[in-house]
Amino acid sequence: MTTLLVLYLVGGLLLVVVALPMLWGKVPPNSLYGLRVAATMENPALWYPVNGHAAKRLIVSGVCLAAAAILLWLVPGITVGGYALGCLAVFAVVFGVGLAQSFRYLRALGAAQAPSNPST
Repeated sequence: MTTLLVLYLVGGLLLVVVALPMLWGKVPPNSLYGLRVAATMENPALWYPVNGHAAKRLIVSGVCLAAAAILLWLVPGITVGGYALGCLAVFAVVFGVGLAQSFRYLRALGAAQAPSNPST
């Protein structure tokens, strides 16, 4: 189980490290890295703020995964399967919520930047 602890800790820290350049606005629109959807890929004015927003959520996900790995490792009598599923559940919930928040932010920011079409 110590191996899983190390893997989850490294995984959580890796998520934080990967998110930092996005947070700092250092990742231009590309096909490999970032929140890559049509709206962000086509519009750098959306790409940078949306990816910065998503990066904050990715950092939270990484920290929560690392914290869950440590806290669940300390639970006496936890099975390897229970440990692995517990870490996965924490990550899935936090990452899922962050992803939903990022898409909601994208939708709100995209709507604010969309040209208005006054009805005639």
